[in-house]
Amino acid sequence: MVPLRSRRRSLLAVPLGLALTASLGFLPGTATATSGGSPPAAATASASVPADGPKLAYVVNTKVDRGTVAAVRKAIARAGGEVVIAYDKIGVIVAHSANPDFAKTLRTVRGVQSAGATRTAPLRAAATTQEGPPEYLSKAATAAATPSTAAGRESVPDTEPLEAEQWDLRVIGADKAAKINPGSSKVTVAVIDTGVDDTHPDLAPNFSAAQSANCVGGKPDTSPGAWRPEKPEHYHGTHVAGEIAAARNGIGVAGVAPGVKVAGIKVADPVSELFYPESVVCAFVFAADHGVEITNNSYYVDPWLYNCMADPDQRAIVHAVNRAQLYAQRKGTLHLASAGNSNHDLAADEILDDSSPDDSVPVPRTIDPSECFDLPTQLPGVVTVSATGSKGLKSYYSSYGEGVVDVAAPGGDRRYQIPDTPSKNGRILSTMPGGEYGFLQGTSMAAPHAAGVAALLKSEHPWASPAVLQALLKAQADNPGCPAEPYDPDGDGVVDSVCEGNKHANGFYGYGVVNALAAVD
Repeated sequence: MVPLRSRRRSLLAVPLGLALTASLGFLPGTATATSGGSPPAAATASASVPADGPKLAYVVNTKVDRGTVAAVRKAIARAGGEVVIAYDKIGVIVAHSANPDFAKTLRTVRGVQSAGATRTAPLRAAATTQEGPPEYLSKAATAAATPSTAAGRESVPDTEPLEAEQWDLRVIGADKAAKINPGSSKVTVAVIDTGVDDTHPDLAPNFSAAQSANCVGGKPDTSPGAWRPEKPEHYHGTHVAGEIAAARNGIGVAGVAPGVKVAGIKVADPVSELFYPESVVCAFVFAADHGVEITNNSYYVDPWLYNCMADPDQRAIVHAVNRAQLYAQRKGTLHLASAGNSNHDLAADEILDDSSPDDSVPVPRTIDPSECFDLPTQLPGVVTVSATGSKGLKSYYSSYGEGVVDVAAPGGDRRYQIPDTPSKNGRILSTMPGGEYGFLQGTSMAAPHAAGVAALLKSEHPWASPAVLQALLKAQADNPGCPAEPYDPDGDGVVDSVCEGNKHANGFYGYGVVNALAAVD
């Protein structure tokens, strides 16, 4: 258990270090100091280009003007780099290089505000925020819930074949909300994830191919089907999509907002399933430029669980991802993100990070969460979502933090919160690739429930900006307040988490558990 923070964060949930960085140069067009100080006015890339290192990806963040971007592109070439794509409007360039001094060299170039590698070693491990492996529905149950054709059904029933297992819909009133307003087809939620299987019968009716892409590597690919998961075991994004917008069509399950559109923006590496920064930057920009109203982000940006501003590589990652998500916010897109499954207090004075980097050998380190950030969940304006179980309590794995968590939503808890459903499965049932269904739990499952409610609110208030939409999301939430008893779900006498705050806002639930019925009633 980590010690509690003695100084509390602002309810605006902008960490102190992040706010200071923003004022010094987070936004495009302002200078950002590096650990070595400001570069000389005439600094240029070195003419000597060693190229004996592994070929890595980099983000280079520049001032936003054509002259600077053009000059930096030339400097990248001189330093032994190759430009993959340049997002001129936010001043982020994605490049590849085998020069081990590439980032160090680029940091001395005029107009470059930060530059850093987005990985440390060969690709491995995954970083979605699900907790544990999936449990698939049996083939017989799936077949019974997915008729081969809709022809023969006289009408769509009031409940879906598998809805009895969806305790999560009932605890936030989504089943009742669907009868009042299932959501508008003019609202799209983009699932930035491992890919979405749009051929699934529960997703096909609501899928928006025109707003979908494959952003792996940092450059969007909109060819048909490019957004689909690489393999059936890359199921995460398909499960998330179903939680948001599985259609009420007499097949399988229902989503929280079964009338809205859902898009898929694939960012997971096809081999490792890692979510690298350049892919996430691409996804935010693509979503913004294609009219997406809401994005769901059930992951953290690899390879660092927390990106520390004192490290030049990690600082460049924070800058690049933040520029992209702020660009999307300015174009009208609200982002929701999972809080994480480490049971970390994100408002603590310090946190032990023993999993970073996750693409090579992790090196345990103690970080200050006011200076080291979980991306994208701790970025300004992003809605951070913690997880609850069927009894409405914080899930045992869910990270939390006063002034950090904005809202809570069902994510499942198979250990300590068992629902009164046919299977007694405390996890979340949703769609899986290949027309299947399965149970998962995690803050990965909580974020899409909140995204679905946000989509209902956007349907009700189409004029709402991201800031207004976030305020509406908090206003309709139901806050149970901190638990009266110490949080010890396993009953071993050890307090596993400490909730700070009150019934208005607290570390476990933020402003409360989202309420779909209140969003449309």
